[in-house]
Amino acid sequence: MADLLSTAVSALSAYSRGLETTSHNIANVATDGYSRQRVLYGTREAQAYGNGWVGSGVNATSIERVYDQFLGLQYRTTTSGLGRQEVFATLAGRVSALFADADAGFGAALQRFVNAVQDVAAAPTSIPARQVLLAEANALAGELRAQDERLARLAAEVNGRVGAAVSDVNGIAASIAGLNERIVSAQARTGQPPNDLLDERDRLVDQLSARVAVSTVAQDDGALNVFIGTGQPLVLGPQAMPLSAQPDAYDPATLRVGIKTAAGFVDVTASLSGGELGGLLDVQRQVLDPARRTLGQLAVGLAEAVNSQQRAGMTLTGAAGSDLFAVGGVQVLANESNAGSGSVAAARADISQLTAADYVLELGGSGWSLRRADTGDAVAMTGSGTAADPFRADGLEFVVSGAASAGDRFLVRSTFGAASGAQALLTDPAGFAAALPVRAAAAAANSGGASAASLSVVDPANPALRTTATITFTSATTYSINGGPDTAFVPGTPIDFNGWRLALDGTPAAGDVFTVSSNAAGLGDNRNALALADALSGRSLNGGTASLADVFGRLVADVGVQTRQAQLSRDALALVQGDARAAIDSVSGVNLDEEAANLVRLQQAYQAAAQVVRVADSLFDTLLGAIGR
Repeated sequence: MADLLSTAVSALSAYSRGLETTSHNIANVATDGYSRQRVLYGTREAQAYGNGWVGSGVNATSIERVYDQFLGLQYRTTTSGLGRQEVFATLAGRVSALFADADAGFGAALQRFVNAVQDVAAAPTSIPARQVLLAEANALAGELRAQDERLARLAAEVNGRVGAAVSDVNGIAASIAGLNERIVSAQARTGQPPNDLLDERDRLVDQLSARVAVSTVAQDDGALNVFIGTGQPLVLGPQAMPLSAQPDAYDPATLRVGIKTAAGFVDVTASLSGGELGGLLDVQRQVLDPARRTLGQLAVGLAEAVNSQQRAGMTLTGAAGSDLFAVGGVQVLANESNAGSGSVAAARADISQLTAADYVLELGGSGWSLRRADTGDAVAMTGSGTAADPFRADGLEFVVSGAASAGDRFLVRSTFGAASGAQALLTDPAGFAAALPVRAAAAAANSGGASAASLSVVDPANPALRTTATITFTSATTYSINGGPDTAFVPGTPIDFNGWRLALDGTPAAGDVFTVSSNAAGLGDNRNALALADALSGRSLNGGTASLADVFGRLVADVGVQTRQAQLSRDALALVQGDARAAIDSVSGVNLDEEAANLVRLQQAYQAAAQVVRVADSLFDTLLGAIGR
């Protein structure tokens, strides 16, 4: 009788656990991140009798949660990717909208300025046309400043959001570490997994993956280690390693993300990816910084094209032309850890070779070296770094002074921020140099077929620029200037003298004379204005391969392509994440119909076990009655 009762009681206890677990599932049907639980049953050890083995009932051996680790990993991966693409698409879209407006922005302002130059070329002495040109120059410089300022404000917003995201990551990491401690303690005390705590921890890891891409490694004691980047620990058991957002070693306006350790700050910015934090950092390094550098390159290219042509021309008063535009200079930022007292001065030397890149100039054991800040690739330099013989590389010149120490580094920004200093310098409409200061004329008695094709100024600083020069052809293949020695004439090769360049068409004859003289009376001359219009459309950037319009068009296209790709990826990942969530719910979610069926089945089993107890009680009473008689 005792065996029958014991077996029935074991069933009552086991099915009671089942009913409690089913009730718990039903109660948490709407709980976010809850994984349904089920009771695992095991047969109790049978008892041996002389004629065989008799079973002794059932035990509820464990309560486990129904959770698929692979599906959970897939969901976190897609969540991390979606978080990155949502942030990237939104912020990149704002940058794209800044540049893509055909009726506003730099592109439209540049076209209006070119149109104004052409209007002055059509009427060189018109003061109203010149006033419009100066107004458009001011508008163009203002548009460069405004766009750079908008990008700077967006960068500041990104910095603020990076700091907030780091705080969120740290808060979640601390909560995970706290749960690790509770889970390890609970599992050590009972030997069974604390399912509700595991669900809470997984929910936090899912939230963390929306902020930054993570990887996890489970320990035997139940703790979960969390890593970011290329394996940097964020949570190790009950200990969280908080992230820190600190100012960049070169530029305090830019934040770097790292982990504080006993050895100091470990920068992990470059290795972070995914999630909101990864998206913010990617926007900073892939969109905002390149856009500001390219905008600066446009400002520098514009100023060089206009100013060089201005200096080569003559104003309405007959004076030499002066610069029309000014832009910000090359930025040189010393690393905060520099130990020496050295300094670096950098300037733009050859605009055609200038790249929209940042560089790191570093003093090593064998001297100064230069590398790209974005790729780390070494850049060859010439010169010795002195004022008389500066270092030269990629269109820049560097002069090093002071006593730098080995390991000292300087960040050199060739174009970054140049647009922020853009301004129009001329205020007098007569100061626009529409004319050339020299003119060429062929003698009326010339008998050859040569004619002056073009005359340009190549060295406006030459003091003899406006001095009259007479070119006399001593033969069809030689000429002399001002009675000097004969010089070979090669058709198609221009003649350079006193800072001007004369190109001839046709074949001259012996005795032909050409005169280059001052154009002081040529106030209606428009040749320099025409040359400026040509220069604005010329390929003067990126090694002579791109014009201002080309560079701006590539900037608009690059940002637009990145934005569109992020939008497509965001939409695709949203679908993938939905499928991943549905897959998890199909495995771990609570199904009320299934739980209702389990409830009925367990209720019936419990009632049957109770009936066995009743039978055992009745049999025991019968036995007691028999003994009593």
